[in-house]
Amino acid sequence: MNRRLTDSSANNRENNLRLISTHSTPEAHPPYPSCQLDHDLRASHDALQTIITENRLTSFFQPIVSLEQGSIYAYEALCRTVGPNPFDTIENLFQQAIITGQTLPLDMCCRNNSFTCAAKENIPASNALLFVNICPTSLLHPDHNTGLTEKMANQAGIAQESIVLEITEQEAVVNYNLFIKAIDHYRKRGFRIAIDDFGAGYGGLKMLSMLEPDYVKIDRHFFQHHGKGNINYNLIDAIATACHRIGIDVIAEGIECENDLQICREIGIQLLQGYHFARPSREAVSVEQLDIPILPSIKTSGTKLFDEVICVGDISTFVEPIDINDRVLEVLKRLTASPQLDCIPVLNKDRLFGLINRRRFMESHMVGRHGYGMSLNYYKNVGDVLEKSFLQVPHYSSVEEVARKVHLRQQLSVYDDICVTRSGKYIGTVSVRAILNAVTENSMMMARGANPLTGLPGNEFIQRQIAQMLSRSVHFDVCYIDIDSFKPYNDRHGFEMGDRVIKKVGDILVNAVKKWDQSNIGFAGHIGGDDFIIITRPKHSLAICKYVLEQFNQLRKAFHTKEELDNDMYMSMDREGNSRQFGLLSLSIGVVSTEIHRICSIAEISSIASDLKKRAKSICGSVIVRDRREQNVVV
Repeated sequence: MNRRLTDSSANNRENNLRLISTHSTPEAHPPYPSCQLDHDLRASHDALQTIITENRLTSFFQPIVSLEQGSIYAYEALCRTVGPNPFDTIENLFQQAIITGQTLPLDMCCRNNSFTCAAKENIPASNALLFVNICPTSLLHPDHNTGLTEKMANQAGIAQESIVLEITEQEAVVNYNLFIKAIDHYRKRGFRIAIDDFGAGYGGLKMLSMLEPDYVKIDRHFFQHHGKGNINYNLIDAIATACHRIGIDVIAEGIECENDLQICREIGIQLLQGYHFARPSREAVSVEQLDIPILPSIKTSGTKLFDEVICVGDISTFVEPIDINDRVLEVLKRLTASPQLDCIPVLNKDRLFGLINRRRFMESHMVGRHGYGMSLNYYKNVGDVLEKSFLQVPHYSSVEEVARKVHLRQQLSVYDDICVTRSGKYIGTVSVRAILNAVTENSMMMARGANPLTGLPGNEFIQRQIAQMLSRSVHFDVCYIDIDSFKPYNDRHGFEMGDRVIKKVGDILVNAVKKWDQSNIGFAGHIGGDDFIIITRPKHSLAICKYVLEQFNQLRKAFHTKEELDNDMYMSMDREGNSRQFGLLSLSIGVVSTEIHRICSIAEISSIASDLKKRAKSICGSVIVRDRREQNVVV
């Protein structure tokens, strides 16, 4: 959401402006010495300086909701004035800050208010993230203190990992190299990064490529006039698809009505913000005060097996489409010649434009209300009788994801065939029955394939998930976790204690994924024995692995006797039957990243992982070996 209100009619009534300056850079409007200011400009300068020094500003909060979880995912801090605003609107206030060279102090004042007000509203205790807007020009200002934001957050009791710094696209960035260095500093300190108003400002794809943000907020402009045939709908879909493929979470701004919500459902955007849920308010609203429609989770909808259906494209069938300019009589001939045909896709210059449903076509256009349908529609074109409400999905969509979207359709069209596309072009259709059969089969196989000790998904599920992500060109990391010297430990302490260790490791992995990766690809699996796996986004892998090692080391004292802990070792038999010393239990983790290698098969991942595990096991203690240009991490 940019500094303009999501409700354009409320521009002069609301001051829910972001903590952002506008289009200019500090260099464009240098501070004016008092002697150079005319009377009006000096008055504006002094009035703004008073607002900043006396902190006549505060923060209101607007929730960002998660449709998948049915919860409040985050709050965004929005700048408001306390008492009369001499500049009428917040937008004018920031414009004057640019003109008078006070963007930096105004921006820092707003940041501090965001943290202090969030602490008063007890937002940190809600486990929701806090989105705080920052001015790009402030980061480039020579007087900018790079440690001050962290200090403000610490004083308010808010962890950096819970803060998302939101960069507006409406700010022109001149020195990208310096800007990226400033952003990298914040990222290394634990802050997350978001691009605001994506598609509406200066940065565009260049800023997306250089920043590699954690979040992209799609500007509300694209949710105006967004019917399926409109360019805005396709742009929203394209932005969301590209971001999801490279591991960036998408937030839709300006959601003001049920139609906006439906568009997000169809495209698969799970994080939403707008007046449809709540207006900005001084008090942070609770989830009980909101009406959030809960969408079925794709993650928990069943299993996917390697030897079964991977993507909906695998079960689609090509049905010869009909052109929008063909005569209605052609439709009748097709349906008569093919009794098994329920739906016919309609194209307009190679683009999916609609659908013909057999039953509704015959009842409405061939029979009609009074029995004259054939006569009335004989000379019409297909474009006059098609249905523009239809479901289309890319070929790489999972059958579980498509089943969820079918569930959200209107009752009238819930059993219509689904159109499947590749790169936006029609390749076939799939029936609802085929989707449900695949989901059912996958769910049954999931129950049979789960590990009986930990309850985690087994090899078939893991292989299928990896194969599906490879087919979608999704970037992900594979973390292979192995318990070091587990066999001698098991021989020494018995199977009961060994099973206890295995279960605890499984629990740690599940909690790690829940804590760090809420996307629909993150999960923990049990390969077998003392071997585990975690699939996650590349940006989360190191944090997850560190968390796993820290939690395991904290529990390690429960796995050994006091004598073993004091000696930092225990005696057991090795594979050759010789008694020797073994170190306390530890974990070796090898991380394979598809960002580093162009991986095309599971076999390639296994080969790289095998080498990484050998390197990890050659180092004493718990260790993470990453297939990246970074040093290994020993915990």
